[in-house]
Amino acid sequence: MSLFRPKTTETVLPLDGVDAVLADLDGVVYQGPNPIPHAVEALSRVAAEGLRTGYITNNASRTDAQVAEHLTGFGLTVAPADVVTSPQAAMRVMATLVDPGSLILVVGGVGLVTEVERAGFVVTRAAADKPAAVVQGFAPEVGWLQLAEASFALHDPAVHWVATNTDWTIPVAGGIAPGNGTLVSAVHTAVGRLPVVAGKPEKPIFEVATERFGARHPVFIGDRLDTDTMGAKRAGITAIHVLTGIDRAKQLLAAPKGSRPDFILRDLRQLFEPYPVTTTSKDGSETSVGTSVVRMKGHVVRVVKAGDSPTDLVRAGSAAIWNSGLSIHALDVDPALYS
Repeated sequence: MSLFRPKTTETVLPLDGVDAVLADLDGVVYQGPNPIPHAVEALSRVAAEGLRTGYITNNASRTDAQVAEHLTGFGLTVAPADVVTSPQAAMRVMATLVDPGSLILVVGGVGLVTEVERAGFVVTRAAADKPAAVVQGFAPEVGWLQLAEASFALHDPAVHWVATNTDWTIPVAGGIAPGNGTLVSAVHTAVGRLPVVAGKPEKPIFEVATERFGARHPVFIGDRLDTDTMGAKRAGITAIHVLTGIDRAKQLLAAPKGSRPDFILRDLRQLFEPYPVTTTSKDGSETSVGTSVVRMKGHVVRVVKAGDSPTDLVRAGSAAIWNSGLSIHALDVDPALYS
């Protein structure tokens, strides 16, 4: 599936040929404590039409049961098994590194501890206990003492290190706060080595999801290009980007190879709407989506027709820039494309 398709009259839907829908949470299903408009209704329809629906999160602070309860409170039908967390992916990785029942130093909260114990490992918080590995995930209570214990343990090169994820930021009720990536970076600075990462954009979390849901042709819906889209593309999964979260038009226009989605949606209602075909003029200078037209001449990108849909304009501008092979930094881009 690709944003760039030859001119055709065939109707294309984002869910054509799909056997499972995997969705990110913050920015896709909810924003802070509130559901994003139309998300719950759309995902309920996905399930009603018989598609397996799973929810994937890099946030290691909550258990799958806690996440399921949160989503159920919005009116979705979600069981703990429908939730794939980065701690679950971390345990998939850990099982390839250490023996069953090994002692693991945990830097994190209940979401991580639960999965370490569920995987049959033994939890410690002290480097003096000589753990076989360190696993690190975000929790609000993580502080200097825990990071120091991880550093003490990891000065032994025989001790493995797995991070649930390395997101630099995390959205919270008060705004955007430092994420697990900043905490991992602090330990990295102290020990001079890097962890194996299990969550998005790495493949293990997607492998856990596709295996659990028996998916052969899944799609993944995300709102961040550097974790959601990149991770889906690395895992060979069709990537849908929804413009309700972190990355909007400006980030899409600048998206590098490997972080470009197959579909761009205004909101999740468009999962069920025909997806407009991207066409290019004979001389290659103009790209059209619906009634939106963008011209690219050399390094200059201009809007010819804004058209009836701001989303189609973003789709056309993205297609024109991505298809050019030029870096966004070398282009003179019409502000109307991203303002």
